[in-house]
Amino acid sequence: MIEPGIFKANDIRGVATGDAPQWDTDGAYVLGAALVDALDLTAAEGALVLGRDMRTTSPELSRAFTAGVLDRGADVIDIGLASTDELWFASGHLRLPGVMFTASHNPGHYNGIKFCLSEARPVSPQLLRELAERATRPAPEPVAQRGSRTEQDLLPAYADHLHSLVDLSGIRRLTVVADAGNGMAGHTLPAVLGGQNLELIGLYTDPDGTFPNHAPNPLEPENLVDAQAAVVEHGADLALVFDGDADRCFIIDERGEVVNPSTVTAMIAFNELRREPGATVVINKITSRAVGEIVAEAGGTIVMTKVGHTFVKAAMAEHRAIFGGEHSAHYYFRDFWGADTGMLAALHVLALAGASDQPLSALTAEFSRYVSSGEINTLVDDQQAVMDAVAAEFDGRGEQDRMDGLTVTGADWWVNVRPSNTEPLLRLNVEARDKAQVATLRDEALGVIRG
Repeated sequence: MIEPGIFKANDIRGVATGDAPQWDTDGAYVLGAALVDALDLTAAEGALVLGRDMRTTSPELSRAFTAGVLDRGADVIDIGLASTDELWFASGHLRLPGVMFTASHNPGHYNGIKFCLSEARPVSPQLLRELAERATRPAPEPVAQRGSRTEQDLLPAYADHLHSLVDLSGIRRLTVVADAGNGMAGHTLPAVLGGQNLELIGLYTDPDGTFPNHAPNPLEPENLVDAQAAVVEHGADLALVFDGDADRCFIIDERGEVVNPSTVTAMIAFNELRREPGATVVINKITSRAVGEIVAEAGGTIVMTKVGHTFVKAAMAEHRAIFGGEHSAHYYFRDFWGADTGMLAALHVLALAGASDQPLSALTAEFSRYVSSGEINTLVDDQQAVMDAVAAEFDGRGEQDRMDGLTVTGADWWVNVRPSNTEPLLRLNVEARDKAQVATLRDEALGVIRG
């Protein structure tokens, strides 16, 4: 059983346990067979690479999916427990399509799959629609020549590749809190950060799909408080907080203050442009304008996209961009097959912090020029009508565009209102020079949105 509603634009995600599951092992089996047929795997690469996170349902669902793949004649290389970015690495390293069993930051009773084509290339929404359609049919008959399953441990190779991109050997000694949130960063941290010039203070590093300590979603402030407290308690230089599948990393400075992901984007872009002057950096529509200013000052080029990893990855491939960053703490690297990786982003921040004699708060201040509202969501029935009303309210006060929802841009501020892809929500983001200006613009926009 698998409900069509769990198929999203870029992955699948739904309830997998309890009284009303949205998919089960039978559905996973059909989905494995469907992917082989949709990609025509037996005529192409002939195999895929598969990883899974620590969720309680991941072993049984991934086994059933694997059986479906094998019964349709394709091979599976199983890398076992892995972070999502380790699976992206495996796809790039082996030049095979990849399948990662994870529900990212969702609660423990959820599970899902993130897919990629060979070399970690993103799948299309059309492929997800085809899989959804195929998964509603009866399972196809097994072929005569069944595929084979092999196991491969790629964690050491993954760590070696990251170390080849960022060298920490010359940094000053740093004390670092690392909150894995009982997610997959607990699996990858020792391989990547062990043996470096770091004193690591681990929080919740035992992978546990029940998430007994806090939800694996660092976008919610309440899930950062333990790391914030630990930084202050231990006098640490910074903290790294990962989401459930470790493809995102949030940064906390020595004061226990969260570093805005746009500031992290500017820092990494600066670091990458020192390595390759004149390179291109991709950001989304609601990334801070400070990033564009810093990239231009460093001699680089900015390309703007809509919010979402599909758009960022496509722009990076088109422009051969060296780096891409989003406000949600997704960071993409050309030398990581254009894929997002929280661990590589963490290495860049550690390299910058370890090369500076300043505390992280002083270092990040050099890359932070504006104040942001954060994302504010409002339940709205007619999203287009409300966006039009906001446009009318701000008419004549700035340049307007509809690249991603509605953006109104003034001399030193911008307001963006965009619809959610999955819920009847409007998302408001505001940026300006100071808190008072942000508050005024925010309240004006909300006054229209919420009537």
